[in-house]
Amino acid sequence: MTHFRIVIPARYGSLRLPAKPLLPIAGKPMILHVCDRAREVGADQVIVATDHEEILACVEDYGVCALMTRKEHRNGTERIAEVCDIQGWDDSDIVVNLQGDEPLVPAAMIRGLALALESATSARVATLATAIDSPQELFDPNAVKVVVDRAGHALYFSRAPIPWDRDRFSPWQKPRSLAADYRRHIGMYAYSVAFLHRYKGWPASDLEGVEKLEQLRILWHGERILVIQVESAPEAGVDTREDLVRVERALRHGGT
Repeated sequence: MTHFRIVIPARYGSLRLPAKPLLPIAGKPMILHVCDRAREVGADQVIVATDHEEILACVEDYGVCALMTRKEHRNGTERIAEVCDIQGWDDSDIVVNLQGDEPLVPAAMIRGLALALESATSARVATLATAIDSPQELFDPNAVKVVVDRAGHALYFSRAPIPWDRDRFSPWQKPRSLAADYRRHIGMYAYSVAFLHRYKGWPASDLEGVEKLEQLRILWHGERILVIQVESAPEAGVDTREDLVRVERALRHGGT
């Protein structure tokens, strides 16, 4: 396999949960649980990319490589692109973006995404999706939807229910069942280093600003994203205090 790295962006600031990567779950900081998942994958290298000295020290004390990156990055992909520059990785290397608030992602899913990108010939970015089977999820703006072309490349991502079933959806009432195939995006990405070098020079797009979805910058600039369908999504990560309780319960009961 091409050299395969995992980079874990871990930003200190969070409006809902300040210092989120350092919050304890089952006896240790959340970022260290994410490091455990990454270590299970068997990647050539695992690096935490952070903007805060306390996160850096926590991760290094745990025996995982950590790098300080600039505070002004607007998303995790920008932070990972800086890591590529610092490390001087080859253009053909594959990097997986594993979010620092996702301690329950299975190792097999992470490695499968990297392998899918390695074998792809039509895209240098890959991500994951799973089937949506309920109208409630389809109409939930927190569940990001994706539509793909016949070769599995993303056509668009949205918080809105796409594709819109003109004949079945009413502006006043959600349907009781779904007749078409709908996909929920799972926010984990694999990229080639060559792609990340291109990405870092791109301005943000208007669509990215409207939907608050960083992947729309990639489509806006004409790059393909390969979407790999998986059977089910990993348990959701941590955005709230309630999520901390839920994730701790899952970890204590073998949730990974």
